[in-house]
Amino acid sequence: MRGKLLPLAGLYLVQGLPYGLQSGLLPVLLRARGLSLTRVGLAKALYAPWLFKLAWAPLVDTRGSPRAWLTLSTAALGLVCGLLASHPPAAAGQAALPVTVAGLLVLLNLAAAVQDVALDVLAVRLLEPAELGPGNTVQVVAYKLGAVLAGGGLLAFVPTLSWPLLFLLLAATYWLAAALTWVAPALRQLPTPLPLEHPRHTLHLAQDLLAVPGTLWTVGFVLTYKLGEQGTSSLFPLLLLDCGISAPELGLWNGVGAVACSIAGSSLGGALLARRRQPLPLLKSALQFRLGGLACQTAVLFHLDSPGATLAPSTVLRGAALLSLCLQHFLGGLVTTTTFTLMMRCSQLAPSALQQATHHSLLATLELLGKLLMGTLAGALADSLGPRLCFSIFLALSAAPTLHLGLAPNTLA
Repeated sequence: MRGKLLPLAGLYLVQGLPYGLQSGLLPVLLRARGLSLTRVGLAKALYAPWLFKLAWAPLVDTRGSPRAWLTLSTAALGLVCGLLASHPPAAAGQAALPVTVAGLLVLLNLAAAVQDVALDVLAVRLLEPAELGPGNTVQVVAYKLGAVLAGGGLLAFVPTLSWPLLFLLLAATYWLAAALTWVAPALRQLPTPLPLEHPRHTLHLAQDLLAVPGTLWTVGFVLTYKLGEQGTSSLFPLLLLDCGISAPELGLWNGVGAVACSIAGSSLGGALLARRRQPLPLLKSALQFRLGGLACQTAVLFHLDSPGATLAPSTVLRGAALLSLCLQHFLGGLVTTTTFTLMMRCSQLAPSALQQATHHSLLATLELLGKLLMGTLAGALADSLGPRLCFSIFLALSAAPTLHLGLAPNTLA
C-alpha cells in the first residue's frame, strides 16, 4: 500500500499549493500593495475553473492515461508559475489586479482543476476498497499541508523572497513533481481502460452518472453537509477580531492551530476507517459530535454578543472561544475524510472505470459548490440578520445532514 500512497501524497500536496497561494498568500500581498479589500475579495472569482471540472472530466477519463494527464497538468502549473514570476501582482497604489496576472491565475486554477480530475482518475483506479480510508486520509492531509506551505509557510519568507523568486521556486517544485509523476513505478503499472466505442453525449452521460446507485442521495448530502460549518468558520474568526483579539494571535489560532487540528481530525478518520469501520456509522457519530461542538460555539457567540463581554487575556470566555475554533476544525477534518471516502465508494459503483472518475468529479464539484455558496453568503446573512440569528440558522443547517444520513441507501453501507 505504501507504494501507492506515497506518490498520491506528493501529488495531493502540490495540488494544495494553488489554493494556499490564493487564499493565504496572495490576499496579503495584494493588500500590502494598496489594493482595496473589495478588489482583494473579488480575486475569489478566479477560482471559477474549479466549478467546471465536469466539462473536461470525460476527456481526462477517456483519452490517455492518468499518468500522462498528471504529468502534463503539473508541468503546466510550473509553466504558469514561471510566467507569473515575470509579472508582479500590482504596482504600489494600483487600484486593481493587472489583467495579465488575473488571466495567469485563471490558467493556474484551470491547470490545477485538470490535475484534480486526473488525480481522481488515478485514485479511483489505483486504490482497492480496503485502501479507501488511508487513501482519503492522505488526500485530505496532504492537500491541507500543501495549502499551509503555500499560504502561511511562504508568507513567513515574503520579506526575503521577492515575487519573482517566490514563483520561480513554485515553478521548480511543480516541474520536479511532474518528473517524479512520470517515473513513479506505481503509476507506470496502472492499466489504461479501453475507450468506449460509442461515447455518450453530455445529457446521456449525466443521466448515466445520476443512475449510479446511491448518487442522488450522495449529491444531496455533499451539497448540504458543510453549509453550517462553512458559515461558522467564515464568520467566527472575524467576530473574534471585532471583539478585540489581535490579528497575529488570530492568525496563529485560525491558521496554524486550526489546520493542525483539522489534519488531526482527518488522520483520526483515516485510522478508524483503516480498522474496517464503516463510513456511514462513523459519519453519523462525527456529525453528532460536530453538531455539539457548533452548539457550544454558538453559546460562546451569544455571550460575545452580550453587553460587557470581553476577550481580555486569561479570561474563560477567551479560552472557550479559541478552543471552540480548534474543536470545530478537528471535527470538520474528521467529517471531511469520512465523507470523501463515502463519495469514492459511491463512484466505484459506476459500471465502468471510464465513468468512475467523472462521477467522482461530479460529486467533488457539487461539494465545492455548497461550500463556496455559503462562504459567499455568510457575511451578507450576518449583516442582515445579526450574529445570533445567523448562527442559529447555521446550527439548524448542521443538524439537517444528520437527519439526511438516516435516508442513506443500503448500497453505500
